[in-house]
Amino acid sequence: MQPFTERVIMIIKNIPIGKVMTYGQIAAVAGSPRAARQVVRALHSMSQKHRLPWHRVVNAKGQIAVQDDESYNEQLLSLEAEGVEIGLNGSIDLGKYQWHPLEGESGK
Repeated sequence: MQPFTERVIMIIKNIPIGKVMTYGQIAAVAGSPRAARQVVRALHSMSQKHRLPWHRVVNAKGQIAVQDDESYNEQLLSLEAEGVEIGLNGSIDLGKYQWHPLEGESGK
């Protein structure tokens, strides 16, 4: 596994209950600010294997990004169960719910 991918996995694993991070934010914390799409790929292919809290990752607008209804609803319900308020169009107040890991908490 590539070091970037390992960092991405550790960052996602460390997102606290009731908080979210964006794909781009995870990429930046992992050391590659322009690699949001690689975060998407890692999340998609490794969530089950590494038991990642995939539902805590949203797009840059603070919205649930998955397209299919089943996954969208699963993410919405999982976030709500953790106390995250979901607005219209699956939007989340990043000012309130976005997690900003400190050095050492991100798996670096």
